[in-house]
Amino acid sequence: MVSDGPQQGGGLAVPALSALMVLLLAAGWLLSGRLVSDAPPLAVAAGRTAASFATLVVVAALRPRAWADVRTGSRRVGAVAVLAFLGFFAYYTGTLLGIGRIGASRVGLIVSLLPCLTFLIGITAFRERSSLRKALGTVVAVAAALGYAAADGHASKTVNAAGSSLLTGALFALGGTFAYAVYGYVYRHRMADVSPLAALPAVTGAGTLMLGTAAALFVPLGAVSWADWGGIALLGAVLTAPVFLISHQLILLKGPLYTSALALVVPFLVRLGEWALGWAGAPGPLPVALICLCSAGVWLTVGGKAPAPSPARAPAGAHGKDAALHEQGTS
Repeated sequence: MVSDGPQQGGGLAVPALSALMVLLLAAGWLLSGRLVSDAPPLAVAAGRTAASFATLVVVAALRPRAWADVRTGSRRVGAVAVLAFLGFFAYYTGTLLGIGRIGASRVGLIVSLLPCLTFLIGITAFRERSSLRKALGTVVAVAAALGYAAADGHASKTVNAAGSSLLTGALFALGGTFAYAVYGYVYRHRMADVSPLAALPAVTGAGTLMLGTAAALFVPLGAVSWADWGGIALLGAVLTAPVFLISHQLILLKGPLYTSALALVVPFLVRLGEWALGWAGAPGPLPVALICLCSAGVWLTVGGKAPAPSPARAPAGAHGKDAALHEQGTS
């Protein structure tokens, strides 16, 4: 699925994977926004992760050459637990609870701050190097996202958030976004020597256990309709599982800053999707201009050559990875 990109044809593979990930993410946000309007957010998070887990297990089972790596990833119990908590329990709980209070468009705008958080975490906690171009691109894109929030804050017709509900929803979404920013770095440092297809079954399985336990304890699951369960299954199996594989491959190929910067495009696609579906009014000229400015910031952040590709491989060898990123893939 994403196995041959690291070595040959990488110039085409990375843009193609990036565009596909953005489209799948936008569709997932739109469907999530509809689902949490009828079903409890925690049930949506648990069901989505469970469906993704089942899909990834089936895909991994059909690839015997990945079984050894699957066992390797599963044995790293501590790393699996941390990744499951950050990337699934905290991220999904925070963002879906946020959607239920302030809507998908506003939460998408908060998630668009992910590159800024990733940039700050990388240079402070993980001593990542970055260029002036990336720093400028992140600032421009985040400023455009904030300007868009001010200019088009009435995006959704389906959610009327005010006062404490708006603040609570924003804090939920910001907490989930911060958790996912940390997740990107932890994944690359702890799971970079195994393919995404090998690592994700264990991580999503642990996430399913965490979210499923919380949902069983705090959510009346019997009140969720079969139609909603079907939508949740579609969200997890068709829209989320492929994004896991693509995004984790991009994290290994281009790093978490590149991968998270792509997410800046998603809230604007969600906004346009809400308009096309009749869930929100058409954006005015100023929001459209800010969309273009944000796209320019994304281009600055993710464009150009990586500042130091060789040093990125050296730590891999130092940790006994033996050039795994370029020879392994998801076979």
